[in-house]
Amino acid sequence: MMWPSIALLTFVTLQRLGELVIARRNTAALLARGGREVAPEHYPVMVALHAAWIIGLWLLAPGRPVQLFWFLVFMGLQALRLWVLATLKDRWTTRIVILRGAPLVNSGPYRFLRHPNYAIVIGEVATLPLAFGLPVYAVVFSLFNAAILHVRIKAENAALESAMILK
Repeated sequence: MMWPSIALLTFVTLQRLGELVIARRNTAALLARGGREVAPEHYPVMVALHAAWIIGLWLLAPGRPVQLFWFLVFMGLQALRLWVLATLKDRWTTRIVILRGAPLVNSGPYRFLRHPNYAIVIGEVATLPLAFGLPVYAVVFSLFNAAILHVRIKAENAALESAMILK
């Protein structure tokens, strides 16, 4: 039976495409308000990694059974993702944009973690392939994701610290 895997892949693909639309709109608005993008050179690599992750799942997962436990974990992560988006509102973007003078968000999931969205992405990159019974795929993309997140978090932390010092 192919429809559960196709439905899940369709959901994730449409979600990611919708998020790119929101991110583009929010990025433009932040830049118009004086925001500054930091470390844009890693962004194409990150987009390529996530596109390859989804494309690979479209090639490997259709027709595979969806494992309930990992599906539920993945859906729990989606609820947390919505919490992050609702907390950041118009400051959420897929790029690193620093808005000088704007206070750090410290409500919602940001009360507990400095970068909750990245923790969620780490979980998603691993759990969606596991939901399709693809553990090697989960490990390989998790390693690639860890490498890009290392670069991204380092750049974002430096930019945030710089913006706070220069207020």
